[in-house]
Amino acid sequence: MAAGERQSREYLQRHRIPELLHRLGALLLYHRPERPREFLIQALERVQAASRAEGQFPHLMDEANLAAMFSLLDVVGQGHITPAQ
Repeated sequence: MAAGERQSREYLQRHRIPELLHRLGALLLYHRPERPREFLIQALERVQAASRAEGQFPHLMDEANLAAMFSLLDVVGQGHITPAQ
């Protein structure tokens, strides 16, 4: 691997760019906004605000989604699920 390519990969990893792009892509596909560029700008602004401790990172799922998913996995109502679930 050439030195320039290695430095580029290290830069991307250090700043967690692949994870950010993956999350933004997932948000975009989940919400399918009419104005995707505007949506992405707003998502990046929320990430920036959260990094300054002024807000929350944009998430694909909210608490209601997680509760619904949990209830689907906890079919007998035990209040917990196994790691396999």
